[in-house]
Amino acid sequence: MHIEKKNNLVFHLTLSGYELATLISSARWVAEGAQGELTPEAIEQLKLVVSNYDRAAASLNERESK
Repeated sequence: MHIEKKNNLVFHLTLSGYELATLISSARWVAEGAQGELTPEAIEQLKLVVSNYDRAAASLNERESK
């Protein structure tokens, strides 16, 4: 995952297909009422996407502070 800040309100995110699929399927699950529970594998994949986001956001902050 890579994040670029275009201006104060616009960001450009580069995601892998797997990251995008994880985010969209999770959003769809929530939008459809979030019935049942996520599998342990799905939870781990979401944690990985969040970790990738945190790392990319920290990198963006480092680039902006220079």
